[in-house]
Amino acid sequence: MLICSKYSLVGLMAGKLYNIIQKQTFLLILLVVITLLITAQSYMLPPGKNINGYEYKQYNNYKIFQRAWFHLIENKDLYRLYPAEQFDYYKYSPSFAMLMAPIAYLPDAIGLLFWNLLNALVFFFAFIKFPFQNHKIRLLAFGFVLIELILSLQNEQSNALITGLIIMAFLSLEENRSGPASLFIVLSVFIKLFGAAAFVLYLFYPNKIKLVLYTLGWFVLLTILPLLVISPHQLIYLYKSWVSLLIHDESVSYGLSVDGWLHSWFHLVTSKSLVLMIGIFLFSIPLFKIRNYKDQMFRILFLSSILIWVVIFNYKAESPTYVIAVSGVAFWYFMQDRKIENLVLLVLVFLFTVLSPTDLFPQNIRTIFADYAVKAIPCIIIWLKLIYDLIVFRPAVISPEVSFD
Repeated sequence: MLICSKYSLVGLMAGKLYNIIQKQTFLLILLVVITLLITAQSYMLPPGKNINGYEYKQYNNYKIFQRAWFHLIENKDLYRLYPAEQFDYYKYSPSFAMLMAPIAYLPDAIGLLFWNLLNALVFFFAFIKFPFQNHKIRLLAFGFVLIELILSLQNEQSNALITGLIIMAFLSLEENRSGPASLFIVLSVFIKLFGAAAFVLYLFYPNKIKLVLYTLGWFVLLTILPLLVISPHQLIYLYKSWVSLLIHDESVSYGLSVDGWLHSWFHLVTSKSLVLMIGIFLFSIPLFKIRNYKDQMFRILFLSSILIWVVIFNYKAESPTYVIAVSGVAFWYFMQDRKIENLVLLVLVFLFTVLSPTDLFPQNIRTIFADYAVKAIPCIIIWLKLIYDLIVFRPAVISPEVSFD
């Protein structure tokens, strides 16, 4: 009797704990606590780099974003080095520098927290609203991407924000909300240019003229936004300087990408433009399956393709960028019926993409993984499998909420 009572009590407690964990409020609180801890760690750690007598904070990426606002209002060139303030170049639009104004004046600890929370919360609410079959699957999918989200937040990067914006654009398109959908994509482009790949989603939905007009309106508005604080002449100069930086942004690194894989494994000195063109060609093949546009699962799988593609064909891709690609992998796997071959690929992604930069592996192994672009390889394989899945896709149930008549 006593033994049975103990097991009953343990089972009851386990059931209650599971119910608590399943609640979205609990997940939100957990994510906020994680973000607080990450921010505290970044802020309190000693300087990360010492170059030519300059010491740089562990949260150097945030300093780049923050200082861009002050460089903007001081009529400085955003796209040159400021070694006394930050390490590396600012590579985002003048409008993004403008949008940093609300937190730029805050003390670093508070501003950094707000920046990390913005990334984490936009990502969270986009992910929570995604049409998974049930909350249990949503919980599993979110758990699958959580480590990559943490890695992105630890590096104070904008990748989680980009991911959230693209997902919210997709969800808005599904709800036939052209204004918000176009705004989310345009915002992602003004943060990182590869967000423009999400414009392909417009092909799947009606009211294309409305979408285009909204997009043009948001583009004009965000392009001229800095005119609130600088002159037209200075704004034109900044856009020219930005384009020049992007054109001349050459690196001996091929990144954690298809380029990096080909170079490190096969010693191929590839033409980045050629590899990108091949990637665009493969990416575009499923678009000829126009009859499938009406099927929601086809649209979800293509969203997954976009999220993976923008990373694996980005020769500047770094480890924190993979929160975007791994989110695409999560949608690809958890939105479909379970297949053993997909499960095997998912496990490979978890082991060699998600866990490869963590302390689970010794430092010498992590170095080998980085040198041979191991993090990218499972995502490349899944993307090729995903393109195949899209090509052979057969609609099951036509989604009634979108009309293409």
